[in-house]
Amino acid sequence: MNILKQSSINALLALGVLLPILTGGIDLSVGSIQAFSMCVMAFFAVKMGVNPVIAVIMGIFAGTALGYCNGLLLTKLKLPHPFISTLGMMNIARGLSLIITAGFPISGLPLLIRFFGTGEMMRIPVPAILVLIVYLIYYVILNHTPFGRYVYAIGSNREAVRLSGVNVDRVLNIVFASAGFLASLSALVLAGRVNSAYPLAGLGAELDAIAGAVIGGASLFGGEGTVGGTIIGVLIMGVLRNGLNLLNVSAYWQTVIIGAVVILAVWVDVLRKQAEYKSSIAR
Repeated sequence: MNILKQSSINALLALGVLLPILTGGIDLSVGSIQAFSMCVMAFFAVKMGVNPVIAVIMGIFAGTALGYCNGLLLTKLKLPHPFISTLGMMNIARGLSLIITAGFPISGLPLLIRFFGTGEMMRIPVPAILVLIVYLIYYVILNHTPFGRYVYAIGSNREAVRLSGVNVDRVLNIVFASAGFLASLSALVLAGRVNSAYPLAGLGAELDAIAGAVIGGASLFGGEGTVGGTIIGVLIMGVLRNGLNLLNVSAYWQTVIIGAVVILAVWVDVLRKQAEYKSSIAR
């Protein structure tokens, strides 16, 4: 239960970056969007005295809107790769977080927000329940809807999907909006856990999220990856970090080890791709 609770934030972020990865792209802004969404929630709930439910909705809407902007930057400005647009958005969202809070944390959040970070239902942590519900929904979306098939198809051959009559730009806009939405949900869990919002939240979180998706089998070439694999990848990282903590391994070395695991996972994916290519040539 402890590992599930600790991994819940990364699980939501990893699912968020999975969809852009499936389309052959990437999203580097989810950590900063997490901070921005958290700061919006706290600002309206604490500073403005708005009803907590409305504050949460506004925070989630703000994060989703930034994610949607990532999609528009890619599809309307015709930027060559989402690396560019999401890298810019990473700085924009972080700067907006600093502006909203004036660089200072906002503490004393309402009970509703704290419930999503520390609450329990039938002795099961609420963050774990939230992750389970969200993953089930996205499993259905990616495996049993036309939209899910379009996402995989775009990652395999975008031009072929476009020529078949699918509105690729609209699918990509939804994909990046979804990443922003899930980053906002992770912000809700994180804010509830620490009972505060701070503009430097989520620093480097996008790298852990990408690592979870890649370790879970998502291919950075696009078109390959599953919801189930992503949660397994996130839990592998959670167990690894927990085990390293129990072994009293320095936090500095933990970062090195996690980085090495990510490189190994990508290398295995490259080797698998090469083997598949050679096999197809042989046939």
